[in-house]
Amino acid sequence: MSAKEEWIDAAITASQKAYIPYSQFPVGACLVAEDGTLYTGCNIENASFGLTNCAERTAIFKAVSEGEKKFQHLVVYGQTKAPISPCGACRQVMAEFCDADMPVTLIGNDRSRKEMTIRELLPYSFTELH
Repeated sequence: MSAKEEWIDAAITASQKAYIPYSQFPVGACLVAEDGTLYTGCNIENASFGLTNCAERTAIFKAVSEGEKKFQHLVVYGQTKAPISPCGACRQVMAEFCDADMPVTLIGNDRSRKEMTIRELLPYSFTELH
């Protein structure tokens, strides 16, 4: 099994841990650190919807809270027909913590995929450089 297939499997497994009593829409993410360490995350909902946290941000915040700041790849899986698309808040967090040219693999429920970079997901991002 290739490394990317392992990362996809990790994102799918993470989605199975999602706390989704309101949307019933599980999402999982696998963030790969520069040294190969995997940080997974799932979406975690709250009755106050603004307090919900997406899988991508969960994985990034988990990694950063453990002291990790260098990443090589992010995989996002959702139970969507086409590869899932991250929300704007997640895209901005990605831009804050990941290199603009870092690849992101978006996965649909049939393992279909689309690969993009952070820059492609959020052109003209709001960062300290802009």
